[in-house]
Parts: sequence; C-alpha cells; structure tokens
Amino acid sequence: MQDLQQTLIQILDYVKGVWIKKRYVIIFSWLICPIGFLYVASLPDVYSSKAQVFVDTRSVLQPLLKGLAIQTNPDQEIQMMAKTLLSRSNVEKIARESDLDITTENEDEFDNLVNRLSSDIQLKKTGRDNIYNITYSNQSPNIAQRVVQETLDLFVEGALGNNRKDTDTAGRFLDEQIAEYESRLSEAEQRLANFKRQYNDILPLAGTYYSNLQSLNNELEATRLQIKQTQQQVDSLKNQIGNVKRTDSFGVTNQNEPVLQTRYDARIKSLEEELDKLTLRFTDLHPDVIETKALLESLEKSRNKEIEAFINADSSDNSQPLSELNREIKLEASRLESQTASLRVKETDLLRKIAELESKVDLIPQIEAESSALNRDYDVTKRKYEELLSRKESADLSRRADVSAEDLQFRIIEPPLLPKRPSGPNRLIFYTAVLVIGFGSGIGIAFLISQLNPILIRPKQLLNVSDYPIWGTVTHLNIEQINKTNRTRLIVFLLSSGTILAMYGALVAAEIMNIDLFGGLL
Repeated sequence: MQDLQQTLIQILDYVKGVWIKKRYVIIFSWLICPIGFLYVASLPDVYSSKAQVFVDTRSVLQPLLKGLAIQTNPDQEIQMMAKTLLSRSNVEKIARESDLDITTENEDEFDNLVNRLSSDIQLKKTGRDNIYNITYSNQSPNIAQRVVQETLDLFVEGALGNNRKDTDTAGRFLDEQIAEYESRLSEAEQRLANFKRQYNDILPLAGTYYSNLQSLNNELEATRLQIKQTQQQVDSLKNQIGNVKRTDSFGVTNQNEPVLQTRYDARIKSLEEELDKLTLRFTDLHPDVIETKALLESLEKSRNKEIEAFINADSSDNSQPLSELNREIKLEASRLESQTASLRVKETDLLRKIAELESKVDLIPQIEAESSALNRDYDVTKRKYEELLSRKESADLSRRADVSAEDLQFRIIEPPLLPKRPSGPNRLIFYTAVLVIGFGSGIGIAFLISQLNPILIRPKQLLNVSDYPIWGTVTHLNIEQINKTNRTRLIVFLLSSGTILAMYGALVAAEIMNIDLFGGLL
C-alpha cells in the first residue's frame, strides 16, 4: 500500500513538472497542429468505385453432353480469366477505353499509367462462390467509375463469345425506333414552340382566367368600399371644422360658457376688489383711488376691443383655422382626400383590367383547348421516346449481364456507380493523429525538460537531494504577484488549447458534413 502511494505521489510530481513547463505544450501544439491540419485538409480526395459480379458456372447442358463432347471446366476457365484480366494488353485496352491515354504525352508516361492501373485495379474473389469484386480509386469520381466499368465490360465480354445476333438485332431495331421518335419529338416541340410564340401574351392567363377575373372584381368592390369609407371620414372632419370651438390670437374663448372670456378678466376682477377696499378707506379724490380707476378703465377698453375683434373675425372668415385643433383636422381631411384620389386611380386601373379580360372571354377557352391538344401529343411522343431509351439501356445492360446460351452466365450484382462522397483519405483519423502528436510532443518535451531541469514542488523533495533537515516552510513574499502570473499563464494555456481544439472540432465537423473549407484556398 505504501509503495502504491509513493508511486502515485511520484506520478503526481511528474504531472506537476509537466504543468510547470506547459509553455512547451503551447509551442509544439501550435508548431505541429495548424501545419498538420492544413496538410491533411489539402490532401486530395480519393473516390472509389466498385462493381460486384456473380459468375454462374452451372449449366443444364453439361450433364446432357457429358461423354459426347469435349468439355472445359468452367471453374478453371473463370479462374484463368480472373488471372489474365489485368494483363498488360488488357490494361492498355482499359486505359484507352477510359480515355486515360489522352493524359499522357509519350510512351514512358503511358507505361507508367499502365503500371499504376495494374497495381491499383483490384479484382478479388469473395468466399467459395464465384463472386468477384472490382474496385478502383482515383481523385476523379468519373475516372474511377469509368475504369471499373471498362474492367467489368472486359471481364464479362471475355467469356461471352460472339453469340449476340439476337441482341444486336434488337439493338438495331431500338435504334431505328428511337431515331424515328426523336424526329417526331422534335416536330412536336417545334409546333408547341410556335404556338407559344404566337400566343405569348394570352397563354399566361390560361388556366387562371376566371380566377383572375373574380379576383379583380373582388378587389374592385373592396376599393369602392374603401373610397366610400374615406369620403365619409372627410365629410365628418369638415363638419367638425364647422362646429369646433375656436380660440383667437388674444385668448378670447366661448367654449361651454354663454359669456366671452378674455385674458383681462382676472385682472379686472382683482382691480375691482382692490377699488372696493380703497373706497372704504379713502375718498374718490385720493390718488390711489384715482389711479386704480384709471387702470380699471384702461383694462375694460382693451377687453372690449379684443371681444369686438373676435366677433368680427368669427363672422367674416369661417374657413380660417383659429386653433391648433382646426389645423390638425384640416391636415387629416387633406390626407384623406389624397387617399381618396389614389383609390379612384386604382379603381380606374381595375376597371381597365376587367374590361381587357372580358374582351378575351371567347378567345381564351379556344386557346386552352388547342394548347391542351398540343401538350397531349407532345407528352405521348415524349413518353414513348423515353420508354424506348429506357428499353435500349435495359437491352445494353442485359447484353452485358445475361448470356443464356453460354456455360458462363454473368449476373451483375452491383454495377459501378458514380461515387458521390470521397472514400479517402480518412481525415478524421489524420486530424486526430495530428492533434495527439501535437499535444503529445509538447507534453513529452515538457516532461523531458522537467527531468533535466527539475523544480522542487514539495518539501520532501529537498530531502531526496540534500541531507539538510527541513524545519518549516514559508510562503513567498510576493505570493499575490505569483498567483496573478500563474492565472495569466493558465488563461493563455486554456485559450491556446481551446483554439487548437476548436480548429480540430471545426475540421472534424466539416469533414462529417462534407464541407470543403479550403476549396477556395488550396
């Protein structure tokens, strides 16, 4: 138990030593990981195409002809074919049929191409059954599929012989029919194009004529209703302008009261009260009484002038706005009148469109019927043409896959398909390897330096390197600054490591979602 505890303490010391030297982890992770990630991301995609074919060597004729004719062993024959398939002459034929020879400029390059194809094309037998897999990988998915297709064709055609008269006859018949229907399809397309060109201004209305007419009528009705509503609002606002109580520029009002009020009323009332008090104390000849009466008389004259001006202005000009409320009402009325004018323009435009549609009420159904007839003829011809193309493709596939009159019958289990996603390189493993190497090398260098230049972490470590007894420990005088520095280094380490891990996560996510992050850079 004590040995285990010592071992754990020793391991913990190693970890602390590496942690103290963590700057080397930062340095080496940034030296290795970004370069490694960029290199892995720049690796070209490799696409792999695969075909699987079953060779049926069982035949009903074999037991019937046994002893009557010389027979070959189909199993040995197919094994010999598999061994000689990738001979140099066959590989050269595959290269030419796949148009790979045009990428070479001389004989040496062509020889290198043939050698690469011989080593890259894989023909393997699976299990005891005669099932063969043909695989090939290339940076171009089209080339990968084309090479596998040509290899499969060569593998199948090598055993089929020349007994293909029936299939050739059927192929010629299909070609003739396809040519005839292609001509008929071109004529139908030309007629349909001429018809569309002739009625290009009316065809957009076909199929939606009555719905468009109904929609325009509904919109016209809604517009007229909106015009009525807006006009009623205008009339109501004009009535309010005539009935609203107004205030003149001097503050004379008559709202809710039978007597006109001015701004001098309060002062006149105050002076009258003061005059009453003065007459109780003094005679009429007293200077204060005389002065107050003069001021009161002046205010009454001013009040009478304002009332007279208000009455004259009210009777002479009813249309002039005398208050803020009147101005706002007139602005709103003007806005509504503008809105009414725009709605009337819209009404006129809708009436014009409705009249235009109604003028074509007899022509559109006839054009729709003619268009339907042309489209029907075109669809029938096109469907027959596509059916013939499909049958021709099926006949070609049957000629390659089924040969009933031979001892060997090939059944294509999986035809070579155009690969949509690259099969390599496995960037997820490479990204992970770069990440592990980057941090691992940093940790390794930090561990090595911590052993070559050790730092005492625990007091007991001093006993291992010296004979001096330890009586106690004291903290550093500048412990706060040291803690602050350690926190800063921790933040830098976390940011650095987090950035590397974020780069790794982004690259892994892009690889999983098949996003080419460096497509525009590399």
